[in-house]
Amino acid sequence: MSSSKEIRQQFLDFFATKQHTIVNSAPLVLKNDPTLMFTNAGMNQFKDFFLGNQIATSKRVADTQKCLRVTGKHNDLEDVGHDTYHHTMFEMLGNWSFGDYFKKEAIEWAWELLTEVYKLPKERLYVTVFEGDKKENLDFDQEAFDIWATLVDKKQILTGNKKDNFWEMGEQGPCGPCSEIHIDLRPQAEIDKISGADRVNNDDPQVIEIWNNVFMQFNRKADGSLESLPAKHVDTGMGFERLVRVIQGKSSNYDTDIFMPCIQELEKLSKFSYSQGDINHNSSSVKTDIAMRVIADHIRAVSFAIADGQLPSNAKAGYVIRRILRRAVRYGYTFLNFREPFMHKLVPILAETLDIFTELKLQQDFIANVIREEEASFLRTLENGIRLLENEIQSLKKSNSKIIQGNVVFELYDTFGFPLDLTSLIARENGFSIDEEGFQTEMAAQKARSKSAASSETGDWQSNTNLPEGEALKSEFIGYDVTETTTQIVKYRSVKTKDKIITQIVLEKTPFYAESGGQVGDKGFLFFNNEKSSISIFDTKKENDLIIHFTSDNVAELIKAEYVSAKINVENRNASKNNHTATHLLQSALREVLGNHIAQKGSLVNPELLRFDFSHFAKLTDEELTKVEQIVNAKIRENIKLDERRNVPIADALQLGATALFGEKYGNFVRVITYDRNYSVELCGGTHVPATGNIGYFKIVSESSVAAGVRRIEAVTGIGAENIVNQELTAFNNSKLLFNNTKDLVKSIEDLQSEKAILQKKIEAFELKQIQEIISELSQKVISKNGINFIAEKVPVSSTDSVKNIAFGLKNKVENLLCVLVAITDEKPHIAVIISENLVSEKSLNATNIVRELAKEIQGGGGGQPFFATAGGKDTSGLEKVLEKARNIV
Repeated sequence: MSSSKEIRQQFLDFFATKQHTIVNSAPLVLKNDPTLMFTNAGMNQFKDFFLGNQIATSKRVADTQKCLRVTGKHNDLEDVGHDTYHHTMFEMLGNWSFGDYFKKEAIEWAWELLTEVYKLPKERLYVTVFEGDKKENLDFDQEAFDIWATLVDKKQILTGNKKDNFWEMGEQGPCGPCSEIHIDLRPQAEIDKISGADRVNNDDPQVIEIWNNVFMQFNRKADGSLESLPAKHVDTGMGFERLVRVIQGKSSNYDTDIFMPCIQELEKLSKFSYSQGDINHNSSSVKTDIAMRVIADHIRAVSFAIADGQLPSNAKAGYVIRRILRRAVRYGYTFLNFREPFMHKLVPILAETLDIFTELKLQQDFIANVIREEEASFLRTLENGIRLLENEIQSLKKSNSKIIQGNVVFELYDTFGFPLDLTSLIARENGFSIDEEGFQTEMAAQKARSKSAASSETGDWQSNTNLPEGEALKSEFIGYDVTETTTQIVKYRSVKTKDKIITQIVLEKTPFYAESGGQVGDKGFLFFNNEKSSISIFDTKKENDLIIHFTSDNVAELIKAEYVSAKINVENRNASKNNHTATHLLQSALREVLGNHIAQKGSLVNPELLRFDFSHFAKLTDEELTKVEQIVNAKIRENIKLDERRNVPIADALQLGATALFGEKYGNFVRVITYDRNYSVELCGGTHVPATGNIGYFKIVSESSVAAGVRRIEAVTGIGAENIVNQELTAFNNSKLLFNNTKDLVKSIEDLQSEKAILQKKIEAFELKQIQEIISELSQKVISKNGINFIAEKVPVSSTDSVKNIAFGLKNKVENLLCVLVAITDEKPHIAVIISENLVSEKSLNATNIVRELAKEIQGGGGGQPFFATAGGKDTSGLEKVLEKARNIV
């Protein structure tokens, strides 16, 4: 039986014999595509070729691409683990033609590989072709049908509608008919009863699609209409995990050697056994099997995302990764009884199984540490959520209700990461049900808020220049050498959001740097009408490889201009250059001080500051920070000249010792930035100073933790650094003035702290005596009623701690106590309620419920425990009403 590694290599070798260039997978995390968070298809890295923005250097390409589908229309998350073939992260084997071969070669090679190399049984293969669509004025794909008819029995050629057999990149962009290849893996006895032709595209887990050949012929415009592409392309994708399952004769992707090493490790860690085979078995281990599949899948998505630079966080792509990781932890917690971090232990096994992707092995320890810390944090959150749910169940028991309300279920989902089924499971175990309709209402409201906040309407590109036939659109960056130029508008489009209209402009050549590599985009102006008129550019970004200039000004006159003058804000650019070069010097200094394990994990470079995230598992000491700062400033004083090399072959650049970042997709030719070959050599497309002396001065302003194993340094340079130093000197001199210009400020502050400590002890002794007197006085004011000793008084103290100490002092002195104390602390009203434990159980009294009711009188709120609770508010005049209400409650 062929191993998964052999099967992958056979695919690449096959297409190499067909004159395809074998390229590396693009990173899982996308950097310059605003339409996607993650690579979700093999074609993503080739979008510019399909869109006509670039001309491919190789007309034929093949690869295996890391893909992630957990957002948007391609979202398989909820199916993962519950069936045999859906995944979050998967490999997409693909071959591509950019204006070279088309349907005949693509179809014939696909058939040759499957039947002659992989030896799949021809009689079990079914193919589909597009049936056409009258509404779109699209014809039946007769060409594909005729080609298939020379290879396979016509009974095995099926037609498919637009949903199944017309592939689109998104609401706009390249698209075309496709031809899928399916295989019937059912036992022969089932096949004899029902033909595989009747099971294709009918959600049968044993009749599955393995390869899709897309024939890019059209472009979908913003108005929904279709136009023909200037060149025809082939875009194919074959699910690697499904292919391996078929070749290895398994009934589930998870039973292959891709997933089983991780599942076997989970068996050892959990002491549960995994049942291979069809997941529809009636085994008692169904839930534990699902949990193992979920974890074995999700560890791949999380590990690759971290390896490619996306750390778990609470925003955007980072939030998606955090949710995937937490989903796996929840399954492990609920069904495999894991109470300690466990997923990180799978990373070494994953790195060995998928060794074609070297980024896993090279960052194995880092990835494992990040996951371990995330797991530990979420397990604590999970415990807190379960406590909240248990408290809710206890409250419902007292009210004789058996339904957990939808808003509570949603809070557990949104705040604590509890899925609906986990809350439902815990509820059922306690004899309760959940208000699912109420939960869905809350969920719909949240989605509506998100959709409203994020909604935008993007128009079609409007061309302002007729491109020479057969040439790709040029959008050339010349900003390394000039800060202004005369150029032409190539195209533009409008993007309407909820409250404004933004125009995006592409220039034929531009000095504006587009945001990338951590450096923000340039700002500036476009002048026209002999420089009598202008519009402001507030940002510059990349979309794939297009440089896009953003303006909110009216462009009606601008777009009529034959030529425009593009000028950047030079002051901002120079400040960014200072900070970007300082970032390079900083990274080398960190390696010198901390070690070669330092790797960049993120950065921000703008005119105001630089922010550098790097792999390191301990807080930097003051001595280490000082040393780093000293090294950087020494390099600045050396005034090292920039050695910039453009269009260097990637292999040559790496041989020079250039630092390459994980998660970046480098081309065949790169730009190398060097400041002293023995100090800093990096691959970088950003803007830099001609010599380090231009930076002036470098000052670290903070060092902190971003995530497990990732530290962050923020620093300023030049005038910004001068301002920080001057502010600190001013603060220092003002402090000396407060101490009569003492010569030893540190000693004077230490003496002051010592005096303060002595006085603090005297105050505490005084307050303790006062509290004892108040306790003694209040204990004489007890009112006994209905078996309760009641006190409700205002106390003359100024801190909430004093109120608490009085309350507990009374509780220790008076039996069967219900006490309400009010005070004004820090000029705000404060309430404390304390109840003897026996009254809480015997009379069902609850301090939290009482204090919340009383807090209404001071326009406030609070909470606590059944025997002690506090509240604060805004209205001190309401304290007398609080005491009156308390007496009425008793």
